[in-house]
Amino acid sequence: MSKNLLALLLIGILVFSVVGCSSSDTPSEEAEEPTETEETEETPAGEALKVAMVTDEGGVHDQSFNQSAWEGLQRAEEELGVEVSYQESQQDADFAPNFETLLDAGNDLIWGIGFKLADAVLDAALANPDQKYAIVDHSYGDDTPDNVVGVMFMQEQPSFLVGYIAGKMTETNKVGFVGGIAGDIIWAFDYGYQAGVQYAAHELGKEIEILNQYAESFSDVAKGKAIAQQMYQQGADIVFHAAGDVGTGVIEAAKEQGKWAIGVDRDQNYLAPDNVLTSAMKRVDVGVYNVVKDLVEGKFPGGQTITYGLADGGAVDIAPTSNKHVPQEILDEVEELKQKIIDGEIVVPYNQETFEEFMNTLK
Repeated sequence: MSKNLLALLLIGILVFSVVGCSSSDTPSEEAEEPTETEETEETPAGEALKVAMVTDEGGVHDQSFNQSAWEGLQRAEEELGVEVSYQESQQDADFAPNFETLLDAGNDLIWGIGFKLADAVLDAALANPDQKYAIVDHSYGDDTPDNVVGVMFMQEQPSFLVGYIAGKMTETNKVGFVGGIAGDIIWAFDYGYQAGVQYAAHELGKEIEILNQYAESFSDVAKGKAIAQQMYQQGADIVFHAAGDVGTGVIEAAKEQGKWAIGVDRDQNYLAPDNVLTSAMKRVDVGVYNVVKDLVEGKFPGGQTITYGLADGGAVDIAPTSNKHVPQEILDEVEELKQKIIDGEIVVPYNQETFEEFMNTLK
């Protein structure tokens, strides 16, 4: 090998060594960035909470109770950043499997919407003590598990107010009530409404007859329509429903016969703007949203029952569209009645026994 070639090789080796040392001793800006492992490491604190609900057989588009609950979850998704979903039930036998599905999906909170799901919620909660549950329209009282919260409403209070409106506005002195499935919750709507009608009748010094029938369903629209048609044919000019999707049929009958219907849970005027007189608002969406907000803030009220009434800022009330058809004079009277209920001057009945007590106060 020539001396010139050997010199070139030695120079090359020396340059390579210097470059190698430079890249090792002086890290580049890219080397200061987090490694791929650091970027993909799980950070549970930053993950969105998952909240889901199981409907009763009325389904999530019942225009009433379940839909209001779903709207509460949708609001939570928009404002609180939680992930939301639902499972619809077609029959009671679907409740338990639906809860299992939502448990397997890794939800942080699972709702049961309606008193019919009370047993299924309790069974699931006892079997999975680390999983959080909530239920609308049921209280387990002192036996409420620590991983369950109940949300209740004084639905008799807005029912009293719409009953008063019906009593003041009936022209035939005959009104109606269509219930879903008989039980404590729907009885509260029923007897609250009856009390409001009779309070108005007492003020007016006349008698008003109240037709009353239960569909024993929350989903049979055709049955709701048939019951309401019969009531209108019997002379009722205003019919109030507390029956989930059954009430859609009641409103259809009112529209077809040119009569009044009174909606429930949500402001249902949009279903028949010229025929829905008012609605007894029971803001399930408010109750659902508030519990999810507490969960997000780390204040889940497990082991408790939260109850909403007129004193709780709009969770129950008459619909905001009531001024479309109800005279202002009557709306002013309703405002006075609200305050009397809040102050305890009027105690609204919620079952037959308390209704009889209430009627004795009108004598």
